[in-house]
Amino acid sequence: MEFLIRADAPKIPHKKHWQFCVGSGHALLALRTDYTRQLKFIHDTLGIKRVRFHGIFNDDMRTRTSLAELFPAPGAEAFTEENFRACGLAYDNVLEAGMKPLVELSFMPRSLSKNNATGVFFYKPCVDVPKDPDEWAGYVQRFIRFLIHRYGAEEVRTWLFEVWNEPDLQVVFFSEDKEAYFKLYETTARAVKAVDPALRVGGPATSGSKWIASFVRFCRENDVPVDFITTHQYAGDPLGGVESTGDDLEAEQAGGGESWPERMQRMGERLAKLEDRSLLAGLRAINPDQTETTDMPNSNFRRNCAAVRRQADGLPVYYTEWNLNATLGAYTNDTRKEAAYDVKTALDVADHVDGSSLWCFSDIFEELHPFVQEFYGCWGLLSQSGIPKPVYYGMKLLADAPDTRLDLGPDATDGEIGIAAFQNEKETHVLLFRQKMKQLDLPAEEAVVRVELAERPQRVTLRRIDETHGNPLKLWEEMGRPDYLNRAEVEDLKSRSAVLPEAWPFDWADGVLTLRAALGVNDVYGFVIE
Repeated sequence: MEFLIRADAPKIPHKKHWQFCVGSGHALLALRTDYTRQLKFIHDTLGIKRVRFHGIFNDDMRTRTSLAELFPAPGAEAFTEENFRACGLAYDNVLEAGMKPLVELSFMPRSLSKNNATGVFFYKPCVDVPKDPDEWAGYVQRFIRFLIHRYGAEEVRTWLFEVWNEPDLQVVFFSEDKEAYFKLYETTARAVKAVDPALRVGGPATSGSKWIASFVRFCRENDVPVDFITTHQYAGDPLGGVESTGDDLEAEQAGGGESWPERMQRMGERLAKLEDRSLLAGLRAINPDQTETTDMPNSNFRRNCAAVRRQADGLPVYYTEWNLNATLGAYTNDTRKEAAYDVKTALDVADHVDGSSLWCFSDIFEELHPFVQEFYGCWGLLSQSGIPKPVYYGMKLLADAPDTRLDLGPDATDGEIGIAAFQNEKETHVLLFRQKMKQLDLPAEEAVVRVELAERPQRVTLRRIDETHGNPLKLWEEMGRPDYLNRAEVEDLKSRSAVLPEAWPFDWADGVLTLRAALGVNDVYGFVIE
């Protein structure tokens, strides 16, 4: 594979849209010191500006408590206390880390819920609609007033307020249908604006780029406030999703045609064959990594976000969750496969989104279970102990690249080996990545890059993410996969897996610099030409 970077290549902005925000575990975790330390590290080293998490209203935040929960005396249900103190402490930690919250208004306090419907996750979110929309609106307004009193209106106006999370996934995140969500959105958005019309509110925060056209139409036809559009996209999603290439992304494809009893039987058969009886092994058998078992394209996000941009009718588009894989526990989430996909995709979708939020910044995460393993297939840029994973180093290469990108043409990132180039007055950065969905055991493939330059460079350095660079998972496995690491072991893994610049040979003749590299599957190479 050969590439030529011409001296007259058009210059375009390097849109670091992923610095807009990053996802994280649920709100209660933001009260932990290790969470806050890692969040600050991500802000300081990658330049990410906001963080988004579920469950600011979850019952473990104790925003509404009845006397009956403390002492089940007759009539105790009539005594209720609201307390947003834990919410404030969580946002204090976010601000002290140098970031701002993207406030996801979720989930429903049980005392306000209609049917007490509970989601599937470890922290048992109430995913119900309110029994009294007016009571819910008053609760939201008191929360907004609390924020303004604590932080000031000018500060809170710089935040964004997103209504709910993935309401299209019934049982998982919402108890009712699309129309019920639209009503919930309307009630919530009007409540936010009633306190301060300058606050920004949006939705529908759906999975798989769904519901955008009908949501925008609902808001326009009913004069419902909406300042921005949010949705999500993963390449591999075990819950089904939309993969349409056209404008109509409303027709959800659940896929497979397998009944739930049939699926459960197949899961049981896989579990019976396992010798490893850990929870993680069982989870991986129940919910295998679809990016490894199914032939799926790596371009769904790019196609769908282009259609969402059209459907948004001029509103800003924020993808408030995205990544390679929606499967928690997938082994490949800890590998350079995620790094290669995220680097490629961040470049591919830059023209179609106003901001995005990788899911998520840390493996301090509890949706299904607080797993004991240091590396358990979570999406984090950092492990539970804060060890940078391959995907962190991939985003670091993008963060460090200059703000001017060289336009290498529409096909530059489309092949198995893709390329991107960036430039400022002193340096030219060249990224090479070989991205494949399945971890196929293929031989390394040589890439030759020729760069037209005005003068001979002083040096070329390389930072690479491959089997032996930026791979703490491999080092941890060589240690015997210990569940617990002490501080010395954590620092040792950080040091030995760090991606550091190394001098790289090059040829120079007739105003052209030539670089050669042999890339394995899902390797990412970042050259700096000085």
